[in-house]
Amino acid sequence: MSTAAPAPVSTTNEAEHLNALSALALGSDDQTHALNHVLSLDDAERRELLSLADSHHVTLRALVPVQQHATTRGDGKSVSWITDAIEHEHARIENALKHLHHICTELEDAGCPVVIIKSLDHTPDLGNDLDLYSTAPESKIVEVMKGRLSAEIEARSWGDRLANKWNFKVPGLPESVEIHVQRLGQTGEHTQLARRFVTRRVPREVGGYTFLVPAPEERIIVATLQRMYRHFYFRVCDVVNTANLANSGTLDYAELERAAKIGGIWPGVATYLKIASDYVARYRHGGLALPENVLRAARFGGEKLSVRARFLRVPMMPEGATLYTEQVKSTALRGDVPATLRLSLLPPLASAAAIAYRITGSDKGIW
Repeated sequence: MSTAAPAPVSTTNEAEHLNALSALALGSDDQTHALNHVLSLDDAERRELLSLADSHHVTLRALVPVQQHATTRGDGKSVSWITDAIEHEHARIENALKHLHHICTELEDAGCPVVIIKSLDHTPDLGNDLDLYSTAPESKIVEVMKGRLSAEIEARSWGDRLANKWNFKVPGLPESVEIHVQRLGQTGEHTQLARRFVTRRVPREVGGYTFLVPAPEERIIVATLQRMYRHFYFRVCDVVNTANLANSGTLDYAELERAAKIGGIWPGVATYLKIASDYVARYRHGGLALPENVLRAARFGGEKLSVRARFLRVPMMPEGATLYTEQVKSTALRGDVPATLRLSLLPPLASAAAIAYRITGSDKGIW
């Protein structure tokens, strides 16, 4: 959850900035254009770029190569503003990690198993809120957050209640802490799949702290849930994170398929991977080495992406709607009546959110 409204960006600059950020964060085969683009910006355009980099969680991954290039060129003015931005981001992340470690420690000590989802996937960057999942009862989570950590519960929307998601404001921590309790998915439809996030969690060291994070397969699953079944847009970090994970050799595609089919989202997972691969191929020689089972299951690829309203958009109609329909059908055929009923609430909620947005300019009361 961002603490400030994003700076407005013109449509032309938006596409150019995102192209540069993508090339830099992905380590493009040729970064010359991206480097020159960033170093040619005036003050207003720099603010636009930094705002987009923050929204896409690639501030460090995009700016460090520019800082190195500007230093080599002896461009002191550019080095100054880039270094300021990098140092500010390092300070924010250091504070967030300190609080995150304390939060996790308190929850674990109180018998609340917890795993950090999404937030640490962006390392060395960090998102604008801190996401966790726990199998503990919500009453225990609230007790620990309010009692041991003096946190305040933020207002919950209809969607938050349906998904059993809680947002907390912790003193000294600008970022919101978002805890998914026993459920995942837009309507909280995933319970069996969600438990894997704790039972298969693995340790990861970040910033001098050891955290528990999802196994590689669950990292892809939670990214898919967010991008293909909730927001219908990609951030640059999603592509970078997925590329790094795919290239690490730690991703078991057979296990990924098995897990995704538990939640009826295998077509969405395959499509997510195909989109990421196609986007990588725009900046590197070739995309990701995806196995045939992924390519066969993918419903479409990066050709459907478009730059609009700050992000890389996936069309909701008919592509997004088709994935939703397949999920509902798969869930119903498995005989999971509670999950099917929850999913059936999504279209009316989406309609209510669209109406609220048109009337008030906000859908926060819904989602």
